[in-house]
Amino acid sequence: MQDIRRAVTWDRLSQLRRKRQLQNAATLGLVVMGPLLALATFTALGPMGQGADSTALRLILLADLVYFLALGGLVLARLARMIAARRARSAGSRLHMRLTAVFAGVAMTPAILVAVFAGLTLNIGLEGWFSDRVRSVVSASLTAAEAYQEEHRRDLETDARALADFVNRARQQNFLLPDGELRQVLTLGQAQIQRGLREAYVIDGGGEIRARGERSYLFDFEAPTPEDIARARAGEVVLIEDWDNNELRALVALPSYADRFLYVSRNVDGDILNLLDDTRATVQLYQQLETSRGRVLFEFGLVYLGFALLLVLAAIWMGLWFAERLSRPVGRLAGAAQRVGAGDFTVQVPEEKGDDEIAMLGRIFNQMTRQLQAQRQALIDTNRATEARRRLFDSVLSSVTSGVIGLDAEGRIDFLNRAAMRLLGLDETADHDRPLDRAVPEFAALFARLREGVSESVQDEIRLSRNGRMESLLVRMSTRRNADGVLEGYVVAFDDVTELVSAQRMAAWGDVARRIAHEIKNPLTPIQLSAERIRRKFGPLLGDQAETLAQMTDVIVRQTNDLRRIVDEFSRFARMPEPERREQDLTRILRDAVTLQEGALSGAALVADLPDEPVMAEVDQTMISQALTNLIKNAGEAIEARQEKGLHPDQPGEVRVSMQVANDAVIIRIADNGIGLPEDRSRLFEPYVTTRDKGTGLGLPIVRKIIEEHGGKLTLTDAEPFAPGAHRGAMAEIRLPRMRPGRGQGNNAAKPAGGADE
Repeated sequence: MQDIRRAVTWDRLSQLRRKRQLQNAATLGLVVMGPLLALATFTALGPMGQGADSTALRLILLADLVYFLALGGLVLARLARMIAARRARSAGSRLHMRLTAVFAGVAMTPAILVAVFAGLTLNIGLEGWFSDRVRSVVSASLTAAEAYQEEHRRDLETDARALADFVNRARQQNFLLPDGELRQVLTLGQAQIQRGLREAYVIDGGGEIRARGERSYLFDFEAPTPEDIARARAGEVVLIEDWDNNELRALVALPSYADRFLYVSRNVDGDILNLLDDTRATVQLYQQLETSRGRVLFEFGLVYLGFALLLVLAAIWMGLWFAERLSRPVGRLAGAAQRVGAGDFTVQVPEEKGDDEIAMLGRIFNQMTRQLQAQRQALIDTNRATEARRRLFDSVLSSVTSGVIGLDAEGRIDFLNRAAMRLLGLDETADHDRPLDRAVPEFAALFARLREGVSESVQDEIRLSRNGRMESLLVRMSTRRNADGVLEGYVVAFDDVTELVSAQRMAAWGDVARRIAHEIKNPLTPIQLSAERIRRKFGPLLGDQAETLAQMTDVIVRQTNDLRRIVDEFSRFARMPEPERREQDLTRILRDAVTLQEGALSGAALVADLPDEPVMAEVDQTMISQALTNLIKNAGEAIEARQEKGLHPDQPGEVRVSMQVANDAVIIRIADNGIGLPEDRSRLFEPYVTTRDKGTGLGLPIVRKIIEEHGGKLTLTDAEPFAPGAHRGAMAEIRLPRMRPGRGQGNNAAKPAGGADE
């Protein structure tokens, strides 16, 4: 009980420590949020922003309001708790209050003074920037620059119109005026302009020069844009500014000419006109700043508030550092407590001199950790011994071939060994805490008998289906009780006896086959001979009844032959000869079997995928050929059965035969899209188990026995669909060793003929 109380106390201390860490992180985040909000507000405002009409600014100002309300609420709550602790005379409350007052004053006083002086300085500076004298100078400079530009534009427009009229009159006087005389007219008109034009051209609608005046050179020509030509064609005098080249150009249409324009230019002072653009931008910025003086002051206040919060935070950290020097022993205890919480029970703190609470707390803490260390060591020793026993137990259970399942008192699974997971297809994680009757429904009836309490253990043989294979399990269940006889759970152990049961059945059927072959085969020949004698002797004497007698004797002969065929299969199954192994070409044997069955298959196509080169192996050619022929014949009969039942009539029957070489083994696959395998497919290898009406049930057992006599293995699985969405048939897979077990592969054995390593 004392250990439980200590554990609960440590849990509470750990929870309190985590709570304080979260509070410290939240406080730091709240303090950092102040400068971030101030920076966001300053960015949203901007010197050229949209101000209060901005939706983003409204949202940020709302966030500022929420932040200051939250911060004010937290400060008031802290003050209330501090005052309450002071009134309750809690330990350290007086020092806490004094330190809070001192550092609050130290932080707030310089912040307020700096705010006052900074506000005055900024306001005085703004008054000087936006005085009437500065405003009048800015306006006068803009007016002078605009007047200079307007004068040049007006003069050039007047001169361009005058020269255009002069050229038009010349055209009207002489309608057939050639381009050579047009140049003289252009030069004469250019000379009459008092203010003078630097260049004069007559161009067409494509910007090509048709005539040029005096001092109008091609290298000085700057073609107008199509947009300018379109505006001039509409009757407008287009003025083109080119301050970089100290030029102002004009483009005027010549109505008296077809698709002709007058293009003139005049020299101007480009630096002055460029300065005009700068003056306009400066005046616009000045006017915007003048209208946003209040906002500038407000932005300064926000920025200052953010930095003031940083200063207050620095003061708080200074207060924490000073408080830490006063409460260092408590800090040592806190650090040691954290190490103890992390599992280090060897930690000791320096014991302070004196008899105050802090010194006593250090001594008590050291005594506590020494006791914890001793108890922990004892617990570790106990756990090591328990873990060693558990590992031994798990190792034993994991290595046994029997499946073992541990259940709790409610019948839920709490342990599975490897054999149990393999035999039942269970998963240690997914099936943990799962009821046994849901995990393995076949065990439910036997488990119910055990829980009825008739006996402490029960046993039975249970058959269950896993992955299309019926398995026989010998299951034993028993209760598990503690020293006081209280039920703790159950133990389920089971063995796979499928092969044992199958071997027993095969042995029993072999003995039966030998007896049947011996008892039935001997009288078959006399019966057949007697029936034939009766037909020959009494047939001529019966007259009209002779035909009836012949039919009856034929039935006796046919049935006798059928019995002889069945007896021969019994004899083959009962007395399977030892294979006479010789080195044979399996490719040729399989190709001969395919050729033999191609004509026998009705309603099905036979497709073979065989290696081109020989695949040598030590086999009995007759027995292997018999086994392959039987399997191909079974595949064709499975397709006939599907077609007779009308299943998937849109899919043509097909049998696929393939061979692959993998290391020292040969893999032969015979797949079909027939009726498929039954759920209890493992019983197909038992004698006299058949799915056909006329079958004897000895074909597959004989084939399996032939393959096993050669050291191979025969398995039946579902075939992959021959086409997307097609029906899944059956596939027989034969795996034969290329050499007799115990012998190496000879030099004359063929290399692998293709196929993947399996």
